[in-house]
Amino acid sequence: MTGLKPREFVWVIQGRLAVSERIGGYGIQHRRVRREEEILWLKEEAGITTIFSLLAGAQNLASYRDSGFDVRGEPLGVEYEPPDVDRVFGALDDALQDPKAVVLVHRDLVDDTVAGVLAGYLVYSKMIEDPILAAALIQEILKRPLGPEGRSLIPVVS
Repeated sequence: MTGLKPREFVWVIQGRLAVSERIGGYGIQHRRVRREEEILWLKEEAGITTIFSLLAGAQNLASYRDSGFDVRGEPLGVEYEPPDVDRVFGALDDALQDPKAVVLVHRDLVDDTVAGVLAGYLVYSKMIEDPILAAALIQEILKRPLGPEGRSLIPVVS
């Protein structure tokens, strides 16, 4: 095995869409060497082609580009409005339009917001029609409950 698997890495859609915490860790835990090892693993072992960052800043985007990834920075801060979430859904949908793209979504942590974005994207993209089923599926995949903040990000189908 090459490199180091990022923390909380899991496939949402096998071979197409994955999620993890920030590559290299976050805050004082962030380490350049760890980031390089995780980038190597993402490229060599997981086949990731695109990094889709939800971080509020541009942390590490240049490093990802220099490593050969297609990089999409779609900031989703602590406070956001419905148009911000719609922008993220549209950009993620755009990133997945290339049938060869293998996308990793990340933020500092795989938190309620990230879980809600993933469940919401499944509904937005019409892969799953029922928001309740999308929430249940993401909870099963991430092995964590989806709280009210995350549930609020799932579009209501009319």
